[in-house]
Amino acid sequence: MTDATTVSDTTQAEELALLGDALRGTMTSTPAHELDSALADLGWGDMLTEMPDVAIPLVFRLLGETGAHAPVINDVVLHAAGLPIAGTLPLPFAGGRWIVWDRTGTAGTALDEEIPLHTADAGEELDPAAIAAGRRALGWWLVGTSRTMLSLARTHALDRTQFGTPVAAFQAVRHRLAETLVAIEGAEATLLAATDDLGSLLAKAAAGKAALTAARHCQQVLGGIGFTAEHDLHRHIRRALVLDGLLGSARELTREAGAFIRSTGSAPRLVHL
Repeated sequence: MTDATTVSDTTQAEELALLGDALRGTMTSTPAHELDSALADLGWGDMLTEMPDVAIPLVFRLLGETGAHAPVINDVVLHAAGLPIAGTLPLPFAGGRWIVWDRTGTAGTALDEEIPLHTADAGEELDPAAIAAGRRALGWWLVGTSRTMLSLARTHALDRTQFGTPVAAFQAVRHRLAETLVAIEGAEATLLAATDDLGSLLAKAAAGKAALTAARHCQQVLGGIGFTAEHDLHRHIRRALVLDGLLGSARELTREAGAFIRSTGSAPRLVHL
């Protein structure tokens, strides 16, 4: 029985790795306006409905790592609300605004000119379970883009030298990279533990804070090159700012969690978070 279980787990891990490779290849090679259809052809809809606990972290983390984008957050929220996927719906954004992530591929935001976000009238109040599922998905996306920002900064620090010494040897640089890694690892641990509304809220807040930490520290490590249009860092920073604002920013969600704790008069035990 133990051997059979081990073989089964190994086979599952191999299949998941192959699926991840296929998704990564599709995200890096498919034009942005075609990625939604390409993911559908790979079975994204079936994955979401049949194994959401595997599909959502995998797909959204890879979207962050590759810098790709697709309107699949609509599918996660719609599915969790018990509605048909492949549509769109108004989603709350930071500052009391509402947006629609279009499936047309037509860009509509100045903050991240690549993604088709458009302002919308206030939508209907979403089911708490749908909001929680959307927040977890966005959290994985933020973790993915944070890891890529960290990788870009780490590579630069190892390759670039000053005064005949690799930049990575300087303590201030190493501290920034280490703090970024700790924030990302903490956010991922929170996402893995999130099972309810409050846990999902805290996970999204942690992922948003980690992404903002990564953006700040990695920009400092990269210096002027990080501001150039030719470097990928600025694309990930813009993406992180948009994703942080969607379904509540880290700052707003932290306040919301505090208000909840005050209203209930107690805080959840760490084992429950």
